[in-house]
This record gives sequence, C-alpha cells and structure tokens, in this order.
Amino acid sequence: MDVPRIMVVDDNPVVRSGLVSLLEAAGMRVVGEAGDGASAVRLAEQITPDVVLLDVRMPQLDGVAAARAIAEHALVIMVTYTDQPEVVRDAIGNGAAGYLVHGTFTADDLITAVHDALNGTNPLSPPAVSALMSTVRRAPSRRTRFGLSTREAEVMDLVAAGRSNSEIARQLVLAEKTVKNHVNHIFGKLDVTTRAAAIARWIGTAQPGGLGPQAHDRRP
Repeated sequence: MDVPRIMVVDDNPVVRSGLVSLLEAAGMRVVGEAGDGASAVRLAEQITPDVVLLDVRMPQLDGVAAARAIAEHALVIMVTYTDQPEVVRDAIGNGAAGYLVHGTFTADDLITAVHDALNGTNPLSPPAVSALMSTVRRAPSRRTRFGLSTREAEVMDLVAAGRSNSEIARQLVLAEKTVKNHVNHIFGKLDVTTRAAAIARWIGTAQPGGLGPQAHDRRP
C-alpha cells in the first residue's frame, strides 16, 4: 500500500506539530498543514491529500463547516477537544469519516484510525460514539420511518457507532455475510450508497435521494 498522504489542520501550532511528529514517526507523509478552516479548504483542494486531520474550533471557518468542502477531496477525521453531541453529529453529517477526541486516544490509536478510514470504516472515540448513540436514542421512531426491521436497526446503530461488518457480526453473533446483506438492505431503504451517507441519514443530518456526505469507500 502507498504511504498515506496526510494533511493536519489545527489553529494551535503545538498540537499541530505534535500530530505531525506522531504521523511522521509512523512512516506517514504529511503533505500540508493549516491553522484555520478557510486555509484548510483551499489547501485540500490544491493538494488532494488522502486524509485530513481536522480540528473543530478554529478561526475564519470552523472545522465542522470546513469538513463539508474538504470531504469532496479527502477523507476527514475530526481530531479535537470538542465532544458535544450536536458538534459530533454535524461533523459526521458534513462528511467526516471519523471523530477522535483528544485525551481518549493514544498515538497508536491515531495511526490505526487513519488506516481504518482508508479501509472504509469510521474511527470514533468513545465520547463520539456516546454522542451519536444519544442522538439516535432521541429519535425512537427512526426505525419505523425508514422501514427497517428490528435487526436492521440494531445493525445500523452499530454502523453509526463506527463498527465494521466483522465487528458487528461478532457483537450480534451473526455471520459476516449476513451482516453484509443487512447493510445492503439498509442502504436501499435509506436511499444511500455509502456508510457515511447512511450514518448521516440515520442521525438526521442528510436529505433523501442520496444527498448525504461524500465518501470514498462505497462498500456496504
């Protein structure tokens, strides 16, 4: 596999430098840095990195707003101190493939998250998982609204929590092929083609008709 090309965006130069050092020590290639959301959008369009690590609270344009534009050119992983449920939900809805909260992940976790995103899964820190799950629980009619079975709703909750098909299979004691079939049926009922778009529909941040966030991996 080619060395991932990473862009790091954070308005705190100390945090940004620390992330760059961790990535380079793991053999990844940092191809760009930015200190605000507006600059990040312009730079991502110019250099088209594989993954962008993006802070939330930044001057000029915050990371949640920037994620929508950047996700058109790269996978976005939010890396931030912010863990408010509405911020997590909006970031995922705007196309972020993952959400990591400082203080809840190690250097190894960060590197794993980059690879997970590139492999089509959604890396989420425990606080981000809790935020998304609380959003789902506040809308108990969602299963009925989308016409999902009870099992499909269970699978979709785990997809929204960033679980891969194999992880879902282990947790629900199902064959991985069965999980894949459930996910295919869910995609059809939610009218989406990617996991990121399915999550956005499920948590209420996307419109019908396949207008969810962009994603590079379209595997169910």
